[in-house]
Amino acid sequence: MNLLEVKHLKKYYATHKAVDDISFVIPQGSIFGLLGPNGAGKTTLLRMITGIFYPDEGQILFKDRPFNPEQDVHAIGYMPEERGLYKKMRVGEQALYLAQLKGLSEKEAKEKVKHWFNKFDMNGWWNKKVEELSKGMQQKVQFISTILHQPSLLILDEPFSGLDPLNANLIKQEIFEMSRTGTTIIFSTHRMEQVEEICDRIILVNKGEKLLDGPVREIRQTFKQHLFRIGVGAIPNFAQMATYHFTIVEQHDHAYIVKLNEDSTTNDILLHFIRQEIPVTSFEEILPTLNEIFITQVQKTTQDA
Repeated sequence: MNLLEVKHLKKYYATHKAVDDISFVIPQGSIFGLLGPNGAGKTTLLRMITGIFYPDEGQILFKDRPFNPEQDVHAIGYMPEERGLYKKMRVGEQALYLAQLKGLSEKEAKEKVKHWFNKFDMNGWWNKKVEELSKGMQQKVQFISTILHQPSLLILDEPFSGLDPLNANLIKQEIFEMSRTGTTIIFSTHRMEQVEEICDRIILVNKGEKLLDGPVREIRQTFKQHLFRIGVGAIPNFAQMATYHFTIVEQHDHAYIVKLNEDSTTNDILLHFIRQEIPVTSFEEILPTLNEIFITQVQKTTQDA
Protein backbone atom coordinates (compact mmCIF):
# COMPACT_ATOMS: atom_id res chain seq x y z
CA MET A 1 0.00 0.00 0.00
CA ASN A 2 1.19 3.52 -0.81
CA LEU A 3 0.69 5.90 2.09
CA LEU A 4 1.29 8.95 -0.11
CA GLU A 5 0.98 9.52 -3.84
CA VAL A 6 1.74 12.80 -5.58
CA LYS A 7 0.32 13.24 -9.09
CA HIS A 8 1.53 15.96 -11.49
CA LEU A 9 1.95 18.53 -8.73
CA LYS A 10 2.53 22.14 -9.77
CA LYS A 11 3.10 25.32 -7.79
CA TYR A 12 4.02 28.63 -9.42
CA TYR A 13 4.95 32.03 -7.94
CA ALA A 14 4.43 34.67 -10.64
CA THR A 15 6.76 33.43 -13.41
CA HIS A 16 8.80 31.15 -11.10
CA LYS A 17 8.02 27.42 -11.28
CA ALA A 18 8.71 26.22 -7.73
CA VAL A 19 7.26 22.75 -8.46
CA ASP A 20 6.72 21.79 -12.08
CA ASP A 21 4.73 18.60 -12.77
CA ILE A 22 6.25 16.30 -10.13
CA SER A 23 4.86 12.81 -9.44
CA PHE A 24 6.00 10.06 -7.06
CA VAL A 25 4.70 7.44 -4.65
CA ILE A 26 5.83 6.55 -1.12
CA PRO A 27 5.01 3.01 0.12
CA GLN A 28 3.82 2.68 3.70
CA GLY A 29 6.64 2.05 6.16
CA SER A 30 9.36 3.24 3.80
CA ILE A 31 12.01 5.88 4.47
CA PHE A 32 11.92 8.24 1.52
CA GLY A 33 14.70 10.73 0.80
CA LEU A 34 13.74 14.10 -0.68
CA LEU A 35 16.92 15.52 -2.22
CA GLY A 36 17.91 18.60 -4.17
CA PRO A 37 20.12 21.70 -4.02
CA ASN A 38 18.99 24.91 -2.36
CA GLY A 39 16.05 26.41 -4.21
CA ALA A 40 15.14 23.12 -5.91
CA GLY A 41 11.53 23.13 -4.70
CA LYS A 42 11.85 20.74 -1.73
CA THR A 43 10.33 23.09 0.84
CA THR A 44 7.40 23.94 -1.44
CA LEU A 45 6.76 20.21 -1.94
CA LEU A 46 6.78 19.58 1.80
CA ARG A 47 4.45 22.50 2.46
CA MET A 48 1.94 21.14 -0.06
CA ILE A 49 2.19 17.64 1.42
CA THR A 50 1.45 19.07 4.88
CA GLY A 51 -1.39 21.28 3.66
CA ILE A 52 0.38 24.59 4.35
CA PHE A 53 0.24 25.42 0.63
CA TYR A 54 -2.32 24.27 -1.91
CA PRO A 55 -1.07 23.11 -5.32
CA ASP A 56 -1.99 25.09 -8.42
CA GLU A 57 -2.45 21.82 -10.29
CA GLY A 58 -2.21 18.11 -9.52
CA GLN A 59 -3.41 15.86 -6.74
CA ILE A 60 -2.13 14.43 -3.45
CA LEU A 61 -3.50 11.07 -2.30
CA PHE A 62 -3.11 10.15 1.37
CA LYS A 63 -3.94 6.56 2.33
CA ASP A 64 -5.45 6.01 -1.15
CA ARG A 65 -7.86 8.96 -0.95
CA PRO A 66 -7.63 12.67 -1.73
CA PHE A 67 -5.57 14.49 0.88
CA ASN A 68 -7.67 16.61 3.23
CA PRO A 69 -5.43 18.96 5.26
CA GLU A 70 -8.00 19.64 7.98
CA GLN A 71 -8.78 15.96 8.43
CA ASP A 72 -5.30 14.50 7.91
CA VAL A 73 -3.11 16.99 9.77
CA HIS A 74 -3.22 14.90 12.97
CA ALA A 75 -1.76 11.95 11.09
CA ILE A 76 1.34 13.96 10.08
CA GLY A 77 4.40 14.92 12.10
CA TYR A 78 6.57 17.66 10.56
CA MET A 79 9.92 18.79 11.92
CA PRO A 80 11.06 21.65 9.66
CA GLU A 81 14.66 22.78 9.34
CA GLU A 82 13.67 26.09 10.95
CA ARG A 83 12.83 24.86 14.43
CA GLY A 84 9.61 26.01 16.07
CA LEU A 85 10.08 25.77 19.83
CA TYR A 86 9.06 28.58 22.18
CA LYS A 87 12.33 29.78 23.74
CA LYS A 88 10.84 31.11 26.99
CA MET A 89 8.56 28.13 27.62
CA ARG A 90 9.56 25.26 29.90
CA VAL A 91 10.42 22.01 28.12
CA GLY A 92 7.86 19.72 29.78
CA GLU A 93 5.04 22.25 29.54
CA GLN A 94 5.83 22.83 25.87
CA ALA A 95 5.87 19.12 24.99
CA LEU A 96 2.48 18.66 26.67
CA TYR A 97 1.05 21.68 24.83
CA LEU A 98 2.27 20.51 21.41
CA ALA A 99 0.98 16.98 22.01
CA GLN A 100 -2.51 18.27 22.79
CA LEU A 101 -2.43 20.45 19.67
CA LYS A 102 -2.07 17.18 17.74
CA GLY A 103 -5.24 15.76 19.29
CA LEU A 104 -4.02 13.93 22.39
CA SER A 105 -5.98 14.30 25.62
CA GLU A 106 -4.19 15.79 28.65
CA LYS A 107 -3.83 12.31 30.16
CA GLU A 108 -2.52 10.79 26.92
CA ALA A 109 -0.11 13.68 26.46
CA LYS A 110 1.35 13.25 29.95
CA GLU A 111 1.81 9.51 29.45
CA LYS A 112 3.51 9.97 26.07
CA VAL A 113 5.76 12.81 27.21
CA LYS A 114 6.90 10.93 30.32
CA HIS A 115 7.59 7.81 28.24
CA TRP A 116 9.76 9.64 25.73
CA PHE A 117 11.53 11.85 28.28
CA ASN A 118 12.47 8.72 30.20
CA LYS A 119 13.55 6.90 27.03
CA PHE A 120 15.77 9.82 25.94
CA ASP A 121 17.10 10.44 29.48
CA MET A 122 15.51 13.89 29.62
CA ASN A 123 13.65 13.81 32.94
CA GLY A 124 15.97 16.44 34.39
CA TRP A 125 15.02 18.88 31.64
CA TRP A 126 11.31 19.15 32.53
CA ASN A 127 11.45 22.60 34.15
CA LYS A 128 14.25 24.04 32.03
CA LYS A 129 13.44 26.76 29.52
CA VAL A 130 14.19 25.93 25.90
CA GLU A 131 16.64 28.86 25.68
CA GLU A 132 18.73 27.21 28.42
CA LEU A 133 19.34 24.12 26.28
CA SER A 134 22.09 23.55 23.75
CA LYS A 135 21.16 23.26 20.08
CA GLY A 136 21.47 19.48 20.25
CA MET A 137 19.27 19.25 23.35
CA GLN A 138 16.66 21.44 21.67
CA GLN A 139 16.79 19.10 18.70
CA LYS A 140 15.84 16.14 20.90
CA VAL A 141 12.91 18.09 22.35
CA GLN A 142 11.79 19.03 18.83
CA PHE A 143 12.01 15.42 17.64
CA ILE A 144 9.99 14.10 20.57
CA SER A 145 7.37 16.83 20.12
CA THR A 146 7.05 15.80 16.47
CA ILE A 147 6.42 12.09 17.13
CA LEU A 148 4.37 12.17 20.36
CA HIS A 149 1.07 11.63 18.55
CA GLN A 150 2.45 8.62 16.61
CA PRO A 151 1.99 10.06 13.11
CA SER A 152 1.38 7.87 10.08
CA LEU A 153 3.60 10.21 8.05
CA LEU A 154 6.70 11.71 9.65
CA ILE A 155 8.56 14.48 7.79
CA LEU A 156 12.08 15.26 8.99
CA ASP A 157 14.05 18.15 7.52
CA GLU A 158 17.74 17.98 8.55
CA PRO A 159 16.91 16.06 11.76
CA PHE A 160 20.55 15.50 12.81
CA SER A 161 21.57 19.17 12.72
CA GLY A 162 23.40 20.08 15.92
CA LEU A 163 23.46 16.54 17.33
CA ASP A 164 26.61 14.82 18.56
CA PRO A 165 27.27 11.30 17.18
CA LEU A 166 25.72 9.57 20.22
CA ASN A 167 22.43 11.46 20.03
CA ALA A 168 22.39 11.31 16.23
CA ASN A 169 22.56 7.52 16.51
CA LEU A 170 19.77 7.56 19.11
CA ILE A 171 17.47 9.48 16.75
CA LYS A 172 18.50 7.27 13.81
CA GLN A 173 17.57 4.09 15.67
CA GLU A 174 14.16 5.57 16.51
CA ILE A 175 13.64 6.39 12.82
CA PHE A 176 14.40 2.76 11.90
CA GLU A 177 12.10 1.46 14.64
CA MET A 178 9.21 3.70 13.58
CA SER A 179 9.64 2.56 9.98
CA ARG A 180 9.57 -1.10 11.08
CA THR A 181 6.27 -0.51 12.92
CA GLY A 182 4.60 1.11 9.89
CA THR A 183 5.37 4.83 10.05
CA THR A 184 6.22 6.33 6.67
CA ILE A 185 9.09 8.81 6.78
CA ILE A 186 10.16 11.59 4.43
CA PHE A 187 13.77 12.48 5.14
CA SER A 188 15.26 15.67 3.69
CA THR A 189 18.96 16.46 4.07
CA HIS A 190 22.08 17.59 2.22
CA ARG A 191 24.13 14.79 3.81
CA MET A 192 24.20 12.12 1.11
CA GLU A 193 25.96 9.56 3.30
CA GLN A 194 23.01 9.72 5.71
CA VAL A 195 20.61 9.15 2.82
CA GLU A 196 22.51 6.06 1.66
CA GLU A 197 22.48 4.65 5.18
CA ILE A 198 18.88 5.44 6.08
CA CYS A 199 16.65 5.69 2.99
CA ASP A 200 14.95 2.92 0.97
CA ARG A 201 13.93 5.22 -1.89
CA ILE A 202 14.73 8.76 -3.02
CA ILE A 203 13.58 11.52 -5.32
CA LEU A 204 16.03 14.11 -6.65
CA VAL A 205 14.58 17.45 -7.73
CA ASN A 206 16.16 20.56 -9.21
CA LYS A 207 14.58 23.80 -10.43
CA GLY A 208 11.16 22.41 -9.61
CA GLU A 209 11.54 19.29 -11.77
CA LYS A 210 12.09 15.64 -10.93
CA LEU A 211 15.47 14.29 -12.04
CA LEU A 212 15.47 10.84 -10.40
CA ASP A 213 13.01 8.69 -8.50
CA GLY A 214 13.27 5.12 -7.20
CA PRO A 215 14.96 2.66 -4.81
CA VAL A 216 18.47 3.72 -3.75
CA ARG A 217 20.07 0.44 -4.85
CA GLU A 218 18.48 0.57 -8.30
CA ILE A 219 19.53 4.19 -8.86
CA ARG A 220 23.14 3.41 -7.93
CA GLN A 221 23.06 0.42 -10.29
CA THR A 222 21.70 2.59 -13.10
CA PHE A 223 24.70 4.91 -12.90
CA LYS A 224 27.38 2.27 -12.37
CA GLN A 225 30.58 2.62 -14.39
CA HIS A 226 31.60 -1.07 -14.37
CA LEU A 227 34.37 -0.49 -11.84
CA PHE A 228 35.59 -3.28 -9.58
CA ARG A 229 38.01 -3.52 -6.67
CA ILE A 230 40.08 -6.71 -6.63
CA GLY A 231 42.49 -7.80 -3.92
CA VAL A 232 45.28 -10.26 -4.77
CA GLY A 233 47.75 -12.32 -2.77
CA ALA A 234 50.69 -11.48 -5.03
CA ILE A 235 51.64 -8.60 -7.29
CA PRO A 236 51.16 -9.64 -10.94
CA ASN A 237 53.52 -8.75 -13.75
CA PHE A 238 51.18 -6.98 -16.13
CA ALA A 239 53.91 -6.62 -18.73
CA GLN A 240 53.61 -10.37 -19.26
CA MET A 241 49.83 -10.49 -19.02
CA ALA A 242 47.31 -9.65 -21.72
CA THR A 243 44.55 -7.54 -20.18
CA TYR A 244 41.95 -7.64 -22.91
CA HIS A 245 39.01 -7.74 -20.52
CA PHE A 246 39.69 -4.78 -18.26
CA THR A 247 41.66 -1.58 -17.79
CA ILE A 248 43.58 -0.85 -14.62
CA VAL A 249 42.37 2.45 -13.14
CA GLU A 250 44.25 2.50 -9.82
CA GLN A 251 46.78 0.34 -7.99
CA HIS A 252 47.21 0.17 -4.21
CA ASP A 253 49.77 -2.45 -3.12
CA HIS A 254 47.88 -5.74 -3.42
CA ALA A 255 44.59 -4.14 -4.52
CA TYR A 256 43.49 -2.85 -7.92
CA ILE A 257 40.58 -0.86 -9.22
CA VAL A 258 39.75 -2.02 -12.73
CA LYS A 259 37.20 -1.01 -15.35
CA LEU A 260 35.49 -3.81 -17.24
CA ASN A 261 35.84 -3.50 -21.01
CA GLU A 262 32.88 -3.75 -23.35
CA ASP A 263 31.63 -7.30 -24.05
CA SER A 264 33.57 -8.70 -21.07
CA THR A 265 32.16 -10.15 -17.84
CA THR A 266 33.20 -10.19 -14.19
CA ASN A 267 34.20 -13.84 -14.64
CA ASP A 268 36.74 -12.69 -17.23
CA ILE A 269 38.42 -10.49 -14.63
CA LEU A 270 38.65 -13.29 -12.09
CA LEU A 271 39.84 -15.88 -14.60
CA HIS A 272 42.53 -13.49 -15.77
CA PHE A 273 44.18 -13.61 -12.33
CA ILE A 274 43.40 -17.23 -11.54
CA ARG A 275 45.00 -18.46 -14.77
CA GLN A 276 48.19 -16.66 -13.78
CA GLU A 277 48.04 -18.50 -10.42
CA ILE A 278 47.58 -15.23 -8.57
CA PRO A 279 45.28 -15.76 -5.57
CA VAL A 280 42.24 -13.47 -5.42
CA THR A 281 41.56 -12.39 -1.83
CA SER A 282 38.62 -10.02 -2.44
CA PHE A 283 36.38 -8.84 -5.25
CA GLU A 284 33.63 -6.24 -5.20
CA GLU A 285 31.82 -3.91 -7.53
CA ILE A 286 32.23 -0.18 -6.92
CA LEU A 287 28.92 1.64 -7.31
CA PRO A 288 28.75 5.44 -7.49
CA THR A 289 27.72 7.16 -4.27
CA LEU A 290 24.54 9.18 -4.09
CA ASN A 291 26.72 12.24 -3.61
CA GLU A 292 28.45 11.57 -6.95
CA ILE A 293 25.12 10.97 -8.69
CA PHE A 294 23.63 14.09 -7.08
CA ILE A 295 26.47 16.32 -8.30
CA THR A 296 26.51 14.83 -11.80
CA GLN A 297 22.78 15.10 -12.37
CA VAL A 298 22.38 18.61 -10.94
CA GLN A 299 25.35 19.90 -12.93
CA LYS A 300 23.94 18.30 -16.08
CA THR A 301 20.59 20.05 -15.72
CA THR A 302 22.35 23.33 -14.98
CA GLN A 303 24.43 23.03 -18.16
CA ASP A 304 21.40 22.02 -20.23
CA ALA A 305 19.38 25.03 -19.04
